[in-house]
Amino acid sequence: MASITASVYTSHVPAIGAALDLGKSGDDYWKPLFAGYEPSKAWFKDNTPDVIFLVYNDHATAFSLDMIPTFAIGCAAEYQPADEGWGPRPVPVVKGHPQLAAHIAHSVIQDDFDLTIVNRMDVDHGLTVPLSLVCGQVQQWPCAVIPFAVNVVQYPVPSGRRCFNLGRAIRKAVALYDEPLKVQIWGTGGMSHQLQGPRAGLINREWDNRFLDRLIAEPEALADLPHLEYVQEAGSEGIELVMWLIARGAMSDRPPRVAHRFYHVPASNTAVGHLILENSQ
Repeated sequence: MASITASVYTSHVPAIGAALDLGKSGDDYWKPLFAGYEPSKAWFKDNTPDVIFLVYNDHATAFSLDMIPTFAIGCAAEYQPADEGWGPRPVPVVKGHPQLAAHIAHSVIQDDFDLTIVNRMDVDHGLTVPLSLVCGQVQQWPCAVIPFAVNVVQYPVPSGRRCFNLGRAIRKAVALYDEPLKVQIWGTGGMSHQLQGPRAGLINREWDNRFLDRLIAEPEALADLPHLEYVQEAGSEGIELVMWLIARGAMSDRPPRVAHRFYHVPASNTAVGHLILENSQ
């Protein structure tokens, strides 16, 4: 049977991808940020899964305001890097796992979560930046990836509780897959940031780190955090953090092992949070 071995949480700031692609990762501004991911790259080499189930939000590349699914699962064999206005990132094509993706879709939909099944889409920085941060600059990604897009752009967005429970349904689905695959689930986006309006540039270090504490130790209670607090305390784009609850909900109910934790500000105008949790054996 397949099993979820670990969860990875990270911001997906587009400027991070640009810094990597333009060879600026050693610059004074960026060096401290990328140093925080060196332990993650080493960890990943020792813990490479068969499949990554990667939760992210699309930034008007695969979906537009004309059509916004709340939850969308990629069931294709591969996904091209998206052109977000300045050409696609120079990163490998993402290879999918259609069989596991279709199985998860079937199981989760039967558990009353409505998913949009996507058989063709390009993937933007929300998905490729996390892969670059943890896998490094590679000729091909080291494992298959199932993209899972969540609407955190246009209200109404799903509640933290629904995201957490969805993670539990994904955990159940993976455990029912009749092949011994090692699966990691990644939650991406955040942390505190606001890109527009009078509060543009908002970063809340204290709130971010409390969120990380609670994600580790009390995810069940954290799932009930209201949308209003995300927006008030973490900015309009801080709502992306509900996606981390999908990954956390997919973990075992037993306390996880913290393999790595990192927090850095700023990256562009965003607080960067990063966490690796391993399931207890």
